Amino acid sequence: MLTKDILAAVDSVSNEKGVPKEVVCDAIEIALATATKKRRRDDAEFRVSIDWETGDYETFRTWLVVDPAEIDEEFPFNPDAQLTPDEAKEKDPNLGIGDVWEEPAESVAFGRIVAQTARQVILQKVREAEREQVIREYLPKVGQLVSGIVKKTSRDSVIADLGNNAEAILLREHLIPRETFRIGDRLRAFLLEVLPDARGPQIILTRTIPAMLVELFKLEVPEIAEDVIEIRGSARDPGSRAKIAVTTNDGRIDAVGACVGMRGSRVQAVSGELAGERVDVVLWDDNPAQLVINAMSPAEVASIVVDEDAHSMDIAVAEDNLAQAIGRGGQNVRLASELTGWKLNIMTEDEATQKQQDEAQQYVANFMTALSVDEDVAAVLVEEGFTTVEEVAYVPIEELSAIDGFDEEIVNELRNRAKDSMLTRAIASEEQRDGQEPQEDLLAMQGMTGELARTMAAGGVTSMESLAELAIPELIEIVEDLDEDKAAELIMTARAPWFEEAEVGEPD
Repeated sequence: MLTKDILAAVDSVSNEKGVPKEVVCDAIEIALATATKKRRRDDAEFRVSIDWETGDYETFRTWLVVDPAEIDEEFPFNPDAQLTPDEAKEKDPNLGIGDVWEEPAESVAFGRIVAQTARQVILQKVREAEREQVIREYLPKVGQLVSGIVKKTSRDSVIADLGNNAEAILLREHLIPRETFRIGDRLRAFLLEVLPDARGPQIILTRTIPAMLVELFKLEVPEIAEDVIEIRGSARDPGSRAKIAVTTNDGRIDAVGACVGMRGSRVQAVSGELAGERVDVVLWDDNPAQLVINAMSPAEVASIVVDEDAHSMDIAVAEDNLAQAIGRGGQNVRLASELTGWKLNIMTEDEATQKQQDEAQQYVANFMTALSVDEDVAAVLVEEGFTTVEEVAYVPIEELSAIDGFDEEIVNELRNRAKDSMLTRAIASEEQRDGQEPQEDLLAMQGMTGELARTMAAGGVTSMESLAELAIPELIEIVEDLDEDKAAELIMTARAPWFEEAEVGEPD
Protein backbone atom coordinates (compact mmCIF):
# COMPACT_ATOMS: atom_id res chain seq x y z
CA MET A 1 0.00 0.00 0.00
CA LEU A 2 1.25 3.49 -0.85
CA THR A 3 1.41 5.97 2.01
CA LYS A 4 -0.34 9.35 2.04
CA ASP A 5 3.07 11.02 1.63
CA ILE A 6 3.66 9.17 -1.64
CA LEU A 7 0.18 10.04 -2.92
CA ALA A 8 0.79 13.70 -2.03
CA ALA A 9 4.17 13.60 -3.76
CA VAL A 10 2.47 12.46 -6.99
CA ASP A 11 0.34 15.62 -7.00
CA SER A 12 3.37 17.76 -6.13
CA VAL A 13 5.57 16.38 -8.92
CA SER A 14 2.71 16.73 -11.39
CA ASN A 15 2.18 20.39 -10.50
CA GLU A 16 5.87 21.36 -10.32
CA LYS A 17 6.89 19.73 -13.60
CA GLY A 18 3.74 20.69 -15.43
CA VAL A 19 3.04 17.15 -16.64
CA PRO A 20 -0.24 15.23 -16.36
CA LYS A 21 -0.77 13.31 -13.14
CA GLU A 22 -1.35 10.15 -15.18
CA VAL A 23 2.27 10.28 -16.39
CA VAL A 24 3.59 10.24 -12.79
CA CYS A 25 1.15 7.49 -11.80
CA ASP A 26 2.21 5.36 -14.76
CA ALA A 27 5.86 5.87 -13.76
CA ILE A 28 5.25 4.52 -10.24
CA GLU A 29 3.33 1.52 -11.61
CA ILE A 30 6.22 0.79 -14.01
CA ALA A 31 8.71 1.12 -11.13
CA LEU A 32 6.77 -1.41 -9.03
CA ALA A 33 6.52 -3.80 -11.99
CA THR A 34 10.27 -3.42 -12.63
CA ALA A 35 11.09 -4.12 -8.97
CA THR A 36 8.88 -7.21 -9.07
CA LYS A 37 10.65 -8.47 -12.20
CA LYS A 38 14.12 -7.97 -10.64
CA ARG A 39 13.21 -10.37 -7.84
CA ARG A 40 12.64 -13.16 -10.36
CA ARG A 41 15.25 -15.36 -11.97
CA ASP A 42 13.17 -15.98 -15.08
CA ASP A 43 12.20 -13.54 -17.85
CA ALA A 44 8.63 -12.97 -16.71
CA GLU A 45 6.65 -9.74 -17.29
CA PHE A 46 4.43 -7.99 -14.74
CA ARG A 47 1.80 -5.29 -14.53
CA VAL A 48 0.91 -3.26 -11.43
CA SER A 49 -2.44 -1.56 -10.93
CA ILE A 50 -2.71 1.12 -8.21
CA ASP A 51 -5.90 2.47 -6.68
CA TRP A 52 -4.92 6.13 -6.35
CA GLU A 53 -7.76 6.85 -3.95
CA THR A 54 -6.74 4.33 -1.31
CA GLY A 55 -3.13 3.63 -2.21
CA ASP A 56 -3.73 -0.13 -2.57
CA TYR A 57 -2.12 -1.90 -5.51
CA GLU A 58 -2.22 -5.31 -7.17
CA THR A 59 0.40 -7.14 -9.21
CA PHE A 60 -0.29 -9.39 -12.19
CA ARG A 61 1.98 -11.64 -14.17
CA THR A 62 1.33 -11.26 -17.92
CA TRP A 63 1.71 -13.44 -21.02
CA LEU A 64 1.37 -12.13 -24.56
CA VAL A 65 -0.15 -14.37 -27.25
CA VAL A 66 2.22 -14.29 -30.25
CA ASP A 67 2.09 -15.51 -33.84
CA PRO A 68 4.44 -18.49 -34.34
CA ALA A 69 5.17 -17.27 -37.87
CA GLU A 70 6.83 -14.14 -36.45
CA ILE A 71 9.20 -16.07 -34.17
CA ASP A 72 12.77 -16.12 -35.50
CA GLU A 73 16.37 -15.55 -34.38
CA GLU A 74 15.81 -11.82 -34.10
CA PHE A 75 12.59 -12.23 -32.10
CA PRO A 76 12.92 -15.57 -30.24
CA PHE A 77 10.06 -17.11 -28.28
CA ASN A 78 10.02 -16.30 -24.54
CA PRO A 79 8.11 -19.03 -22.69
CA ASP A 80 8.17 -17.00 -19.46
CA ALA A 81 6.16 -14.12 -20.95
CA GLN A 82 4.64 -15.42 -24.19
CA LEU A 83 2.04 -17.98 -25.24
CA THR A 84 1.41 -19.75 -28.52
CA PRO A 85 -2.20 -19.68 -29.78
CA ASP A 86 -2.63 -23.35 -28.73
CA GLU A 87 -1.37 -22.64 -25.20
CA ALA A 88 -3.63 -19.60 -25.00
CA LYS A 89 -6.71 -21.63 -25.98
CA GLU A 90 -6.08 -23.93 -23.02
CA LYS A 91 -6.31 -20.95 -20.66
CA ASP A 92 -9.15 -19.11 -22.39
CA PRO A 93 -10.78 -20.08 -25.70
CA ASN A 94 -11.43 -16.42 -26.45
CA LEU A 95 -7.75 -15.42 -26.49
CA GLY A 96 -6.25 -14.50 -29.85
CA ILE A 97 -2.93 -13.27 -31.22
CA GLY A 98 -2.02 -9.95 -29.58
CA ASP A 99 -4.16 -10.58 -26.47
CA VAL A 100 -2.71 -10.69 -22.95
CA TRP A 101 -3.35 -13.34 -20.28
CA GLU A 102 -2.89 -12.28 -16.67
CA GLU A 103 -2.60 -14.08 -13.35
CA PRO A 104 -2.36 -12.47 -9.86
CA ALA A 105 1.15 -12.33 -8.40
CA GLU A 106 2.74 -11.34 -5.13
CA SER A 107 3.24 -7.59 -4.77
CA VAL A 108 6.51 -6.08 -3.56
CA ALA A 109 6.64 -3.44 -0.85
CA PHE A 110 7.30 0.18 -1.82
CA GLY A 111 10.74 0.34 -0.25
CA ARG A 112 13.96 2.20 -0.88
CA ILE A 113 14.92 0.26 -4.04
CA VAL A 114 11.46 0.68 -5.52
CA ALA A 115 11.51 4.38 -4.64
CA GLN A 116 14.85 4.86 -6.46
CA THR A 117 13.56 3.03 -9.50
CA ALA A 118 10.37 5.06 -9.40
CA ARG A 119 12.38 8.28 -9.21
CA GLN A 120 14.43 7.35 -12.30
CA VAL A 121 11.33 6.32 -14.24
CA ILE A 122 9.47 9.46 -13.17
CA LEU A 123 12.34 11.70 -14.28
CA GLN A 124 12.51 9.93 -17.62
CA LYS A 125 8.76 10.17 -18.09
CA VAL A 126 8.78 13.83 -17.11
CA ARG A 127 11.51 14.59 -19.69
CA GLU A 128 9.60 12.69 -22.36
CA ALA A 129 6.39 14.51 -21.47
CA GLU A 130 8.14 17.90 -21.57
CA ARG A 131 9.64 17.13 -24.98
CA GLU A 132 6.29 15.97 -26.34
CA GLN A 133 4.70 19.13 -24.99
CA VAL A 134 7.32 21.27 -26.75
CA ILE A 135 6.76 19.41 -30.01
CA ARG A 136 2.97 19.79 -29.77
CA GLU A 137 3.28 23.51 -29.07
CA TYR A 138 5.95 24.50 -31.57
CA LEU A 139 5.55 22.12 -34.51
CA PRO A 140 2.54 24.13 -35.80
CA LYS A 141 4.64 27.30 -35.47
CA VAL A 142 7.30 26.25 -38.00
CA GLY A 143 7.58 29.09 -40.51
CA GLN A 144 6.62 31.76 -37.97
CA LEU A 145 8.49 34.23 -35.77
CA VAL A 146 9.10 33.31 -32.14
CA SER A 147 10.58 35.32 -29.26
CA GLY A 148 12.65 34.33 -26.27
CA ILE A 149 15.37 35.31 -23.81
CA VAL A 150 19.03 34.48 -24.46
CA LYS A 151 20.01 31.80 -21.94
CA LYS A 152 23.49 30.84 -23.10
CA THR A 153 25.98 31.98 -25.73
CA SER A 154 29.02 30.31 -27.23
CA ARG A 155 31.25 30.64 -30.25
CA ASP A 156 29.05 28.30 -32.29
CA SER A 157 25.50 29.05 -31.13
CA VAL A 158 23.03 30.96 -29.01
CA ILE A 159 20.54 29.13 -26.75
CA ALA A 160 17.23 30.92 -26.17
CA ASP A 161 14.57 30.19 -23.55
CA LEU A 162 11.14 30.40 -25.17
CA GLY A 163 9.29 29.67 -21.92
CA ASN A 164 7.36 26.58 -20.75
CA ASN A 165 10.56 24.45 -20.65
CA ALA A 166 11.18 25.10 -24.37
CA GLU A 167 14.72 25.85 -25.49
CA ALA A 168 15.76 26.84 -29.01
CA ILE A 169 19.17 26.96 -30.67
CA LEU A 170 20.43 29.58 -33.09
CA LEU A 171 23.55 28.26 -34.81
CA ARG A 172 26.33 30.61 -35.87
CA GLU A 173 25.52 30.19 -39.57
CA HIS A 174 21.95 31.32 -38.83
CA LEU A 175 23.08 34.50 -37.09
CA ILE A 176 23.41 37.80 -38.95
CA PRO A 177 27.14 38.51 -39.53
CA ARG A 178 28.79 40.50 -36.73
CA GLU A 179 25.64 40.16 -34.64
CA THR A 180 26.17 39.48 -30.93
CA PHE A 181 23.84 38.60 -28.07
CA ARG A 182 24.31 38.68 -24.32
CA ILE A 183 22.62 36.55 -21.69
CA GLY A 184 19.29 38.13 -20.85
CA ASP A 185 18.80 39.84 -24.23
CA ARG A 186 15.45 39.48 -25.94
CA LEU A 187 15.67 37.60 -29.22
CA ARG A 188 13.29 37.27 -32.15
CA ALA A 189 13.92 34.71 -34.87
CA PHE A 190 12.29 32.55 -37.54
CA LEU A 191 11.35 29.01 -36.46
CA LEU A 192 13.10 26.88 -39.08
CA GLU A 193 12.31 23.34 -37.88
CA VAL A 194 11.49 21.16 -34.89
CA LEU A 195 13.58 18.00 -34.38
CA PRO A 196 11.62 15.45 -32.29
CA ASP A 197 14.58 13.09 -31.86
CA ALA A 198 17.24 15.65 -30.88
CA ARG A 199 18.85 15.22 -27.43
CA GLY A 200 19.57 18.92 -26.94
CA PRO A 201 17.35 21.82 -27.99
CA GLN A 202 14.78 20.57 -30.46
CA ILE A 203 13.81 23.96 -31.91
CA ILE A 204 16.07 25.33 -34.65
CA LEU A 205 15.95 29.09 -35.28
CA THR A 206 17.40 31.34 -37.96
CA ARG A 207 17.72 35.08 -38.54
CA THR A 208 19.23 35.00 -42.04
CA ILE A 209 16.67 33.59 -44.48
CA PRO A 210 14.43 35.87 -46.62
CA ALA A 211 11.32 34.36 -45.00
CA MET A 212 12.15 36.20 -41.76
CA LEU A 213 12.09 39.49 -43.65
CA VAL A 214 8.63 38.61 -44.97
CA GLU A 215 7.32 37.73 -41.50
CA LEU A 216 8.64 40.99 -40.02
CA PHE A 217 6.81 43.00 -42.67
CA LYS A 218 3.63 41.08 -41.84
CA LEU A 219 3.99 42.29 -38.26
CA GLU A 220 4.74 45.91 -39.17
CA VAL A 221 2.32 46.36 -42.09
CA PRO A 222 -1.33 45.60 -41.24
CA GLU A 223 -2.28 45.65 -44.93
CA ILE A 224 -0.08 42.57 -45.49
CA ALA A 225 -1.64 40.67 -42.58
CA GLU A 226 -5.08 41.57 -43.97
CA ASP A 227 -4.07 40.30 -47.47
CA VAL A 228 -4.60 43.73 -49.02
CA ILE A 229 -0.92 43.84 -49.94
CA GLU A 230 0.92 40.72 -51.10
CA ILE A 231 4.65 40.04 -50.86
CA ARG A 232 5.67 38.34 -54.12
CA GLY A 233 9.39 37.92 -53.57
CA SER A 234 12.33 38.68 -51.31
CA ALA A 235 16.12 38.45 -51.30
CA ARG A 236 18.66 39.15 -48.58
CA ASP A 237 22.32 39.73 -47.95
CA PRO A 238 21.91 39.26 -44.16
CA GLY A 239 22.92 42.26 -42.10
CA SER A 240 23.76 44.38 -45.14
CA ARG A 241 20.95 44.77 -47.67
CA ALA A 242 17.67 43.23 -48.77
CA LYS A 243 15.02 43.66 -51.44
CA ILE A 244 11.33 42.84 -51.21
CA ALA A 245 8.71 43.01 -54.00
CA VAL A 246 5.10 43.86 -53.13
CA THR A 247 1.84 44.30 -55.02
CA THR A 248 -1.84 44.99 -54.36
CA ASN A 249 -5.14 44.48 -56.16
CA ASP A 250 -6.59 47.60 -54.56
CA GLY A 251 -5.87 50.54 -56.84
CA ARG A 252 -6.45 52.99 -54.00
CA ILE A 253 -3.42 51.72 -52.07
CA ASP A 254 0.24 52.50 -52.70
CA ALA A 255 1.80 49.12 -51.90
CA VAL A 256 5.36 50.43 -51.68
CA GLY A 257 4.37 53.48 -49.64
CA ALA A 258 2.35 51.39 -47.19
CA CYS A 259 5.34 49.11 -46.57
CA VAL A 260 7.76 52.01 -46.18
CA GLY A 261 5.41 53.80 -43.76
CA MET A 262 5.19 57.43 -42.68
CA ARG A 263 8.70 58.88 -42.93
CA GLY A 264 10.00 55.34 -43.35
CA SER A 265 8.82 54.22 -39.92
CA ARG A 266 7.72 50.72 -40.92
CA VAL A 267 10.73 49.78 -43.00
CA GLN A 268 13.02 51.26 -40.32
CA ALA A 269 11.38 49.04 -37.69
CA VAL A 270 12.13 45.99 -39.84
CA SER A 271 15.68 47.20 -40.50
CA GLY A 272 16.26 47.73 -36.77
CA GLU A 273 15.22 44.15 -36.00
CA LEU A 274 17.74 42.91 -38.60
CA ALA A 275 20.80 44.69 -37.19
CA GLY A 276 20.44 47.74 -39.46
CA GLU A 277 19.95 45.79 -42.69
CA ARG A 278 18.97 48.22 -45.47
CA VAL A 279 15.71 47.16 -47.12
CA ASP A 280 14.61 48.25 -50.62
CA VAL A 281 10.85 47.91 -51.20
CA VAL A 282 10.01 47.60 -54.91
CA LEU A 283 6.80 47.18 -56.86
CA TRP A 284 6.10 43.75 -58.31
CA ASP A 285 5.24 43.55 -62.01
CA ASP A 286 4.09 40.53 -64.01
CA ASN A 287 6.22 41.79 -66.91
CA PRO A 288 9.70 40.33 -66.17
CA ALA A 289 11.53 43.23 -67.82
CA GLN A 290 9.63 45.86 -65.83
CA LEU A 291 10.12 43.81 -62.65
CA VAL A 292 13.89 43.79 -63.24
CA ILE A 293 13.86 47.55 -63.83
CA ASN A 294 12.03 48.00 -60.52
CA ALA A 295 14.36 45.57 -58.73
CA MET A 296 17.48 47.43 -59.91
CA SER A 297 16.36 50.46 -57.89
CA PRO A 298 17.85 52.90 -56.98
CA ALA A 299 19.87 52.50 -60.19
CA GLU A 300 18.16 53.75 -63.37
CA VAL A 301 18.02 51.37 -66.33
CA ALA A 302 18.60 52.89 -69.78
CA SER A 303 17.65 49.83 -71.82
CA ILE A 304 17.05 46.13 -71.38
CA VAL A 305 17.29 43.13 -73.73
CA VAL A 306 15.55 39.88 -72.75
CA ASP A 307 16.90 36.45 -73.75
CA GLU A 308 14.13 34.03 -72.81
CA ASP A 309 16.05 30.95 -73.99
CA ALA A 310 18.97 31.66 -71.65
CA HIS A 311 16.62 33.20 -69.05
CA SER A 312 18.87 36.22 -68.86
CA MET A 313 18.70 39.96 -69.47
CA ASP A 314 21.29 42.45 -70.66
CA ILE A 315 20.82 45.68 -68.72
CA ALA A 316 22.35 48.91 -69.98
CA VAL A 317 22.93 51.83 -67.63
CA ALA A 318 24.64 55.20 -67.96
CA GLU A 319 28.40 55.21 -67.42
CA ASP A 320 28.15 57.27 -64.23
CA ASN A 321 25.40 54.96 -62.94
CA LEU A 322 27.29 51.69 -63.45
CA ALA A 323 28.79 51.42 -59.96
CA GLN A 324 25.41 52.02 -58.32
CA ALA A 325 23.72 49.44 -60.57
CA ILE A 326 26.28 46.78 -59.73
CA GLY A 327 26.52 47.68 -56.06
CA ARG A 328 29.33 47.02 -53.60
CA GLY A 329 30.78 43.63 -54.44
CA GLY A 330 27.97 43.09 -56.98
CA GLN A 331 25.39 43.20 -54.19
CA ASN A 332 22.67 45.22 -55.94
CA VAL A 333 22.60 43.16 -59.13
CA ARG A 334 22.90 39.90 -57.18
CA LEU A 335 19.89 40.69 -54.99
CA ALA A 336 17.90 41.87 -58.01
CA SER A 337 18.72 38.59 -59.74
CA GLU A 338 17.59 36.54 -56.71
CA LEU A 339 14.41 38.59 -56.38
CA THR A 340 13.38 38.23 -60.03
CA GLY A 341 14.82 34.80 -60.82
CA TRP A 342 16.63 36.08 -63.94
CA LYS A 343 20.35 36.16 -64.73
CA LEU A 344 21.27 39.84 -65.10
CA ASN A 345 24.22 41.17 -67.10
CA ILE A 346 25.06 44.81 -66.32
CA MET A 347 26.88 46.95 -68.90
CA THR A 348 27.21 50.54 -70.01
CA GLU A 349 25.13 51.93 -72.86
CA ASP A 350 28.15 51.97 -75.15
CA GLU A 351 28.92 48.33 -74.33
CA ALA A 352 25.29 47.36 -74.93
CA THR A 353 25.25 49.16 -78.28
CA GLN A 354 28.50 47.51 -79.33
CA LYS A 355 27.23 44.08 -78.28
CA GLN A 356 24.02 44.54 -80.24
CA GLN A 357 25.96 45.63 -83.31
CA ASP A 358 28.32 42.65 -83.02
CA GLU A 359 25.39 40.26 -82.64
CA ALA A 360 23.58 41.86 -85.58
CA GLN A 361 26.68 41.53 -87.76
CA GLN A 362 27.02 37.89 -86.72
CA TYR A 363 23.36 37.22 -87.59
CA VAL A 364 23.79 38.98 -90.93
CA ALA A 365 26.88 36.90 -91.74
CA ASN A 366 25.07 33.69 -90.77
CA PHE A 367 22.08 34.52 -93.00
CA MET A 368 24.34 35.43 -95.92
CA THR A 369 26.09 32.08 -95.67
CA ALA A 370 23.08 29.86 -94.89
CA LEU A 371 20.54 31.47 -97.25
CA SER A 372 22.94 32.57 -100.01
CA VAL A 373 21.56 36.11 -99.93
CA ASP A 374 23.28 39.49 -100.14
CA GLU A 375 24.01 41.69 -97.15
CA ASP A 376 20.98 43.92 -97.70
CA VAL A 377 18.47 41.05 -97.51
CA ALA A 378 20.23 39.56 -94.49
CA ALA A 379 20.23 42.96 -92.76
CA VAL A 380 16.49 43.36 -93.36
CA LEU A 381 15.82 39.96 -91.74
CA VAL A 382 17.90 40.95 -88.69
CA GLU A 383 16.16 44.32 -88.43
CA GLU A 384 12.81 42.52 -88.43
CA GLY A 385 13.91 40.42 -85.45
CA PHE A 386 15.02 37.17 -87.13
CA THR A 387 18.10 35.60 -85.57
CA THR A 388 18.16 31.96 -86.74
CA VAL A 389 17.59 30.00 -89.93
CA GLU A 390 14.92 27.98 -88.10
CA GLU A 391 12.84 31.12 -87.58
CA VAL A 392 12.96 31.91 -91.28
CA ALA A 393 11.98 28.33 -92.17
CA TYR A 394 9.02 27.95 -89.86
CA VAL A 395 7.69 31.44 -89.07
CA PRO A 396 4.16 32.00 -90.47
CA ILE A 397 4.28 33.17 -94.09
CA GLU A 398 2.26 36.26 -93.14
CA GLU A 399 5.11 37.59 -91.01
CA LEU A 400 7.65 37.35 -93.81
CA SER A 401 5.18 38.72 -96.33
CA ALA A 402 4.59 41.76 -94.12
CA ILE A 403 8.20 42.91 -94.65
CA ASP A 404 8.52 45.70 -97.20
CA GLY A 405 9.87 44.41 -100.50
CA PHE A 406 9.21 40.73 -99.69
CA ASP A 407 6.65 39.33 -102.13
CA GLU A 408 5.30 35.78 -102.16
CA GLU A 409 8.05 34.53 -104.49
CA ILE A 410 10.84 35.90 -102.30
CA VAL A 411 9.21 34.56 -99.14
CA ASN A 412 8.84 31.04 -100.54
CA GLU A 413 12.40 31.08 -101.85
CA LEU A 414 13.78 32.17 -98.45
CA ARG A 415 11.81 29.50 -96.64
CA ASN A 416 12.99 26.78 -99.03
CA ARG A 417 16.62 27.91 -98.74
CA ALA A 418 16.33 27.95 -94.96
CA LYS A 419 14.96 24.39 -94.88
CA ASP A 420 17.67 23.21 -97.30
CA SER A 421 20.34 24.81 -95.11
CA MET A 422 18.97 23.10 -92.01
CA LEU A 423 18.91 19.73 -93.77
CA THR A 424 22.46 20.17 -95.10
CA ARG A 425 23.71 21.16 -91.67
CA ALA A 426 22.01 18.18 -90.03
CA ILE A 427 23.52 15.74 -92.54
CA ALA A 428 26.98 17.26 -92.16
CA SER A 429 26.73 17.21 -88.39
CA GLU A 430 25.68 13.57 -88.40
CA GLU A 431 28.55 12.61 -90.72
CA GLN A 432 31.06 14.45 -88.58
CA ARG A 433 29.64 12.92 -85.42
CA ASP A 434 29.93 9.44 -86.93
CA GLY A 435 33.53 10.07 -87.83
CA GLN A 436 34.78 11.83 -84.72
CA GLU A 437 34.36 11.22 -81.01
CA PRO A 438 35.55 13.46 -78.15
CA GLN A 439 38.72 12.32 -76.40
CA GLU A 440 38.86 11.46 -72.71
CA ASP A 441 40.60 14.68 -71.67
CA LEU A 442 37.83 16.78 -73.29
CA LEU A 443 35.08 14.72 -71.65
CA ALA A 444 36.75 14.97 -68.23
CA MET A 445 37.42 18.71 -68.46
CA GLN A 446 35.80 20.90 -65.79
CA GLY A 447 32.58 22.54 -67.02
CA MET A 448 32.17 20.04 -69.87
CA THR A 449 29.09 17.88 -70.52
CA GLY A 450 28.82 14.82 -72.73
CA GLU A 451 26.42 16.51 -75.16
CA LEU A 452 28.58 19.63 -75.41
CA ALA A 453 31.71 17.53 -76.02
CA ARG A 454 29.99 15.58 -78.82
CA THR A 455 28.81 18.82 -80.42
CA MET A 456 32.39 20.13 -80.36
CA ALA A 457 33.69 16.86 -81.78
CA ALA A 458 31.18 17.17 -84.61
CA GLY A 459 32.77 20.54 -85.34
CA GLY A 460 36.29 19.09 -85.32
CA VAL A 461 37.19 19.91 -81.70
CA THR A 462 37.98 16.53 -80.13
CA SER A 463 40.58 17.33 -77.44
CA MET A 464 41.49 19.99 -74.86
CA GLU A 465 44.43 20.98 -77.05
CA SER A 466 42.23 21.66 -80.07
CA LEU A 467 39.77 23.57 -77.88
CA ALA A 468 42.58 25.68 -76.40
CA GLU A 469 43.64 26.81 -79.89
CA LEU A 470 40.20 28.27 -80.68
CA ALA A 471 39.10 31.89 -80.37
CA ILE A 472 35.76 32.71 -78.73
CA PRO A 473 33.90 33.46 -82.03
CA GLU A 474 35.18 30.19 -83.52
CA LEU A 475 33.81 28.16 -80.60
CA ILE A 476 30.46 29.99 -80.71
CA GLU A 477 30.23 29.21 -84.44
CA ILE A 478 30.62 25.50 -83.64
CA VAL A 479 28.26 25.53 -80.63
CA GLU A 480 25.59 28.05 -81.62
CA ASP A 481 23.72 28.25 -78.28
CA LEU A 482 26.91 28.99 -76.30
CA ASP A 483 27.26 32.54 -74.92
CA GLU A 484 30.54 34.46 -74.87
CA ASP A 485 31.14 34.10 -71.13
CA LYS A 486 30.74 30.31 -71.21
CA ALA A 487 32.87 30.02 -74.34
CA ALA A 488 35.64 32.08 -72.74
CA GLU A 489 35.48 29.98 -69.57
CA LEU A 490 35.82 26.71 -71.51
CA ILE A 491 38.72 27.97 -73.60
CA MET A 492 40.62 29.28 -70.56
CA THR A 493 40.08 25.95 -68.77
CA ALA A 494 41.50 24.14 -71.80
CA ARG A 495 44.50 26.51 -71.84
CA ALA A 496 45.27 26.01 -68.13
CA PRO A 497 47.92 23.31 -68.83
CA TRP A 498 49.77 25.83 -71.03
CA PHE A 499 50.19 28.23 -68.11
CA GLU A 500 51.22 25.43 -65.75
CA GLU A 501 53.95 24.35 -68.18
CA ALA A 502 55.11 27.94 -68.48
CA GLU A 503 55.37 28.30 -64.70
CA VAL A 504 57.34 25.05 -64.39
CA GLY A 505 59.76 26.23 -67.08
CA GLU A 506 60.48 29.62 -65.43
CA PRO A 507 63.94 29.94 -63.77
CA ASP A 508 64.12 30.46 -60.01
